[in-house]
Amino acid sequence: MYRFLIVIEKTKNNYSAYCPDLPGCVATGKTREETELNMHEALEMHIHGMVEDKLPIPESVTLAEYIAVAA
Repeated sequence: MYRFLIVIEKTKNNYSAYCPDLPGCVATGKTREETELNMHEALEMHIHGMVEDKLPIPESVTLAEYIAVAA
């Protein structure tokens, strides 16, 4: 099993997502939940394709953290 960080962004008309550790692996959706589901499917397809092509699966190295800043 592989575990990757994804970033979900709100755009004007929908949501989009990408995985910093897997360039080119992206998804969109009308809602955050739909985007997350679509991204899960995109990650599965991306990883399965890499396995089929006998390419190395990159290690997940991206981290995320919220930082609180007083205004």
